[in-house]
Amino acid sequence: MDKVIVIKLGGATLGNHDTTIEDAVKLQKQGRSLIIVHGGAKVVTEWLSRQGTETRFVHGERVTDLAALKMATAVLGGLVNKQLTAEINHRGGRAVGITGIDGALLQGKIRDKEMGYVARIVKVETALLETLLTAGFIPVVAPLGIHSFDREADAPPILNINGDTVAGEIAAAIGAERLVFLTDVAGVRDQSDSPIAELTPDEAEALITSGAVSGGMIPKIRACLRALDNTPLASIIDGREPHALLREIEQGGIGTTIKQSK
Repeated sequence: MDKVIVIKLGGATLGNHDTTIEDAVKLQKQGRSLIIVHGGAKVVTEWLSRQGTETRFVHGERVTDLAALKMATAVLGGLVNKQLTAEINHRGGRAVGITGIDGALLQGKIRDKEMGYVARIVKVETALLETLLTAGFIPVVAPLGIHSFDREADAPPILNINGDTVAGEIAAAIGAERLVFLTDVAGVRDQSDSPIAELTPDEAEALITSGAVSGGMIPKIRACLRALDNTPLASIIDGREPHALLREIEQGGIGTTIKQSK
């Protein structure tokens, strides 16, 4: 599994992923092994709004009550996951859409009661990923998991998970060749809003501590740092740019790269 590329498609780029899907298919046809993890929080919010259900956030993250959990399961595990899988297969790739529930891939417990049914991942069971990769498929993973630990009797068996966290944990668990985040910003910026091409783990931590990065960039950097426990490098790039994924894999230097310390 040391030659696998883990790709995280952010929800903000899901509507602009035509070249990303094209790039993924091309990379697969070149013989590369890929795992795609996707988000889709904005789509979940849209469908909750259609039902007249208000979305509540704490520290920028969705509070996942039972209604939100049911919608996330349906939208992320169903609509978004199958649309992405269909696009890859339609364009000539070979993909299988799964969630972290399938094959007990992602197992967790409630991270914080204030956040509702949101998981902290405790265990990653890679057997299903390995089976699909060996068979020549791209696993397309929706960020849902099994409520396997410290589950109360009346609690649901499914937990919602931050997609960035999922990507970092999977990359670390399989010892990926690299992790690539496609998002809607051009990488990480410093306190003067200048782009940063390369960071060490210590420098990345310092940016979080100083407040230079905030909001949705924090879980991305945290996921990169988690992946670096067992993965040489992780990148955060602008997924809105045409063929950003392919250019990053073949040339590098597209956004911000965080590398293991020497």
